[in-house]
This record gives sequence, C-alpha cells and structure tokens, in this order.
Amino acid sequence: TTSSALKGAIQLGITHTVGSLSTKPERDVLMQDFYVVESIFFPSEGSNLTPAHHYNDFRFKTYAPVAFRYFRELFGIRPDDYLYSLCNEPLIELSNSGASGSLFYVSSDDEFIIKTVQHKEAEFLQKLLPGYYMNLNQNPRTLLPKFYGLYCVQAGGKNIRIVVMNNLLPRSVKMHLKYDLKGSTYKRRASQKEREKVFPTYKDLDFMQDIPDGLFLDSDMYNALCKTLQRDCLVLQSFKIMDYSLLVAIHNIDLAQREHAMADGTSQTDTRRPAAQKALYSTAMESIQGEARRGGTIETDDQMGGIPARNAKGERLLLYIGIIDVLQSYRFVKKLEHSWKALVHDGDTVSVHRPSFYAERFQRFMCNTAFKKIPLKPSPSKKSRSGTTVPRRS
Repeated sequence: TTSSALKGAIQLGITHTVGSLSTKPERDVLMQDFYVVESIFFPSEGSNLTPAHHYNDFRFKTYAPVAFRYFRELFGIRPDDYLYSLCNEPLIELSNSGASGSLFYVSSDDEFIIKTVQHKEAEFLQKLLPGYYMNLNQNPRTLLPKFYGLYCVQAGGKNIRIVVMNNLLPRSVKMHLKYDLKGSTYKRRASQKEREKVFPTYKDLDFMQDIPDGLFLDSDMYNALCKTLQRDCLVLQSFKIMDYSLLVAIHNIDLAQREHAMADGTSQTDTRRPAAQKALYSTAMESIQGEARRGGTIETDDQMGGIPARNAKGERLLLYIGIIDVLQSYRFVKKLEHSWKALVHDGDTVSVHRPSFYAERFQRFMCNTAFKKIPLKPSPSKKSRSGTTVPRRS
C-alpha cells in the first residue's frame, strides 16, 4: 500500500481501537490480556462500526489492547492525548529508515514514533509483554524502548505490523552527531553510503576516533546513567536478548550558538523551546534514575529533555539516548548456527555472543569508554603541602 494510504489506515484503526477501549471499565491486567488480538474490518464504504474512507478495504488488528492501555497509563498518556497526537494531524514520514528497512513515522507533535516491524519481531514483542509489564511496574524509568501499542494493517494480501514507541530525538533540537553503539569493534564503522547521508549514524569505531576521550557527565548524572544501563541490561539478558544498541545523539549547545551567530550576524541564541513531552519518563533526562533525578545537584530547566554533558574541549552538550533494536533477538538463534566461523575470527569483538557476555561488554563500553565522570581537578594551591586543599569540579 502507498504510504499515505497506510498512514490513513493507521489513524482510522487507532481512533477506533482506543475509542472502543474507553468504554471498557478499568481493571487489573490479567495474564490472558497479553495474548488477546482484536480485529475489525474497515470496508471503504463504511459499516455500522466504522466510517467510510477513500482507501482500499482493510482489516485492523490490535494486540493486547488492555495491556497496552495499562502501559500508556503508566507513562501518563491519557487516551485523548494519545489519539490527538497520533490521529489529529497527518503523520510525518522520516526519510532515514535504519538498516532494518523499517518505515518510520513521527506524530506531528513529536511525541510518538510509529515503526513498521517484521512478523517475527511483533511475535517476539508479544512474548515479552508479561516480563515487560513486570519490569515496568518495578521500574518505569528505563532507557529501554517504551512501547505504547502494537497493531497490524491487513490490506491487499499484505500484513503490515506497526509498533508505537517513544520518540528519542525531538525534531525541534538540532542533533550535530549521532552514534549507534554496541560496545563491539568488529566491523563497527559507518559505511561509505551511510556517511554520505545528511545526518549519518556513526558506529563504535567512529566514536572512538571522533571522541577518543569520551563524553563527560557530572558525577551524579554519570552514576544515574550507569545504574540505569545496568538494570536495563539485566532485563535484556533475562530475556536472552542481544545485539541491541545504545543510540546517542548529541546537540552541541556552544556550536549551535556559533551557528546562529553566523546565520544572523548577531550572537542571539534560539529562544524557542520544544513543548514539554506529554509522556512521563519519555525524555533521556527523565529515563535515568538515581540521585540526579530527585532534584539533586542538577538544574534541569533548560535542557530540553537532554542529558547535560561536555566534550574534551569543554563545550556544553545535550545527549539524547535510548536503547534500540531489542526485538531482533529471534534472529540470533539462526545467526548463532552460522557464526562459528565468525567466532574463530576473534571471539571477543564479534557482536554475536551469549546474552550475559553481550550485556557486560555493552555496559563496560558505555561506562568506561563512551561516558566518563567529569574529573575532579586539584586546586592550584596544591603545592602548599598542608593537606587542606579541596578538589573542585572542572
């Protein structure tokens, strides 16, 4: 189906399914709720349940509607906000589809990403739901993808499965660099084709080359980030999931100000702030846990949802991060059968590995190589051997 017909069908389907769900009373989520699939037919001439439309006939399926309603509630998304964001304005197609070949749409208010997924990925997500539910109940602050809905549009003999997730990269903030990091170095460099894009996604070897000193975070922020990564990796490991990545997008505040100054000859900074996101914990800053989040030492007013950091030059950065590609795991059973050749190459650098090894290597790379604590510098009066010097933050 053409993209506009698909977008239209998604909006009609979601409007119907969320609307009909609102008539059902609130109740606890039961085990069987994770396995329910509701299906409704949308003939183009309309029916007593569905409106007429100018696309071909299609069928719309909603997976685990009650469970996903619970997830949306947990993230503070009201049904009318969800509908308004997704269905009130046309969806915007993002040009940069990943290596997966998925289509990506973003809602016009930047809240939600809609991504097409393969049959196996949708199946895998359904299997994960009970565990995902348990995990979110204990820990809604997470860098794992936040899944708000799983649907399928059936038209012309095709099944197009889509998942609605949180949007990691607000379009109102200009990203200067973007990396997909796995903590593996084997063949982890962006291809020539990728580099030619307007906004390329670089990989681990590029990161080590471009940012050899890593990204510096305030110590509370660093601890909160690493603690969150550790918890999330434990969850992924328990699901035997591997090959996920950390997406890291960097907005350089100082560079943005210089760009503005060049653009209009004055040094005015951009005063537009993106609207606050409606979904709870949906920004990078809100997703990490720890002292930093509980109104500790950190000012969060001006950060547009990003995590404040600095590079080795001392430039101010905002980081937008999240763990992506967690639904790929099923492929690994297949891949492992073929990967003995690769393992001979150099076991530790190949990215296919047992989940515990993968998780450990991932965390080690993120918390030792990619992110670092801002070092405490001794004060210049160190020479006065009295031992009364107080180290201070750089």
